[in-house]
Amino acid sequence: MRETLQRRGLSPRHAQDLLSAFRQDATKLRYADWEDLIDYCSRSAMPVGRFVLDVHGESKETWPASDALCAALQIINHLQDCATDYRQLNRVYIPLDALAAQGIGVEVLDEVRAGPPLRRCIQGLVVRTGALLQESRGLAPSVGDTRLSLEISVIQSLASRLLTILSVRDPLSERVHLTKTEAVATAASGAAKALLTRVARTVVPAHRYQTP
Repeated sequence: MRETLQRRGLSPRHAQDLLSAFRQDATKLRYADWEDLIDYCSRSAMPVGRFVLDVHGESKETWPASDALCAALQIINHLQDCATDYRQLNRVYIPLDALAAQGIGVEVLDEVRAGPPLRRCIQGLVVRTGALLQESRGLAPSVGDTRLSLEISVIQSLASRLLTILSVRDPLSERVHLTKTEAVATAASGAAKALLTRVARTVVPAHRYQTP
């Protein structure tokens, strides 16, 4: 890793942040509030996106939108696996204040199905995560590498679909992951829309400035 970073002239900061998150996972089992969770995401998820952008030579101005997307993806994963994380690892990423606001505690994650209070809690987190995803919308257009831009658009489409599923399904008793067919269809749709948008951005300006 050190040799690769040196060869590409990249900072070790992203790897160091990830190591910090790995160490935290070994000791921290609960998150007090949204800010506490986002702090974790800033070291467990955001560095991954920043590293990819750096490798592709993209501007650091793309970092904020990438951070929002990576945090959204991390939280979606936490919501999907909330029951498994609790039952197998005694780890809860759902903020404790969000549970408390519905008058429940972490023990509800061990129930067969989610009751109305937990469903409301998760739906509230879906809304906040959706806001993060919205913050990331400008990322794909701002990325110079076409292939990376399309990949980002596909990821955003998948994330949006997963949030829709989480808003209506129970992660304790229902499937909240995409099937292979659903994933392929969603990815294809996202890629097609992104490609059309990217083509339009290059073609329209060229016609705009043509003289008769």
